[in-house]
Amino acid sequence: MSARPIATGIVSFGLVSIPVKLYAASDASAGISFNMLHGKDGARLKQQYICTKDGEIVPRDQTVKGYEFSKDRYVTFTAEELKALEEQSTQSIEVVEFVPIAKVDPVYFDKTYYVGPDKGGAKAYALLSKVMLETGRVALARYAARGKQYLVMLRPLEGGIVMQQLYYADEVRAFSEVPVEAAEVSPKELDLAKLLVDQRATDAFKPETYDDDVKKRVLGLIQKKVDGQEISLAPPEAGGGQIIDLMEALKASLAKKPEAAATAPSKAAASADEPARKPAKRAPARVAQMRTESGRKA
Repeated sequence: MSARPIATGIVSFGLVSIPVKLYAASDASAGISFNMLHGKDGARLKQQYICTKDGEIVPRDQTVKGYEFSKDRYVTFTAEELKALEEQSTQSIEVVEFVPIAKVDPVYFDKTYYVGPDKGGAKAYALLSKVMLETGRVALARYAARGKQYLVMLRPLEGGIVMQQLYYADEVRAFSEVPVEAAEVSPKELDLAKLLVDQRATDAFKPETYDDDVKKRVLGLIQKKVDGQEISLAPPEAGGGQIIDLMEALKASLAKKPEAAATAPSKAAASADEPARKPAKRAPARVAQMRTESGRKA
């Protein structure tokens, strides 16, 4: 089934204008969501707004929006004022600059949309995708929609274009806010870590090889509930909390992989300097005696 567009727009830079359609890259129906029900009769519940001052239930038409500028102090806005504050939705994706893809840190990535050509835009669309792929650059652009202005990035993908919504700089925390304890790494530890990485290294990301195990388990329990079966919930296994030696952990991880045995020196090579040991031979008479005794026992 063909995807349905969620919006249309115009990608523009210089004198070039490309009519496009936007498609959702994620499938919301693939997720699991639960409804709030009344435990007494199983009926759906609806949300209500309750005043924190007098406990009164407030109808939606009596609510106003406000901005908290200090503790418990608000400035309120009317619907007309909020409308005036909204960005005009031009549906234009205005390219500002082209930058190397490696220079855009994924920490700025937010939502993802697929971009397809609209009528009359197939040639220019293909050209933009191709030139970004050949130059290794992506387009940074401004996109005004739904009353807001978004910072977005256009990048090539499988002969097409993806629009990546980005966070603004003030929406991303600095990593310097994260407490990190300084630690020294020895060359030997680094070499062992590299071996571990090499054992698990691949040349491509294949998302189809990964499954959401928790989701599969939940779906299985839901199906049992639908079928009226009883379910038993095993407690999660306790783990973590241990402090282990880094070198020992790396060695143990390497030992678990079958490839490690192939790269390790064989026992024969390790004992090359030792004299060869011949297997002990059993005396023929003793062998015959053992066979005779075995036959008697049988």
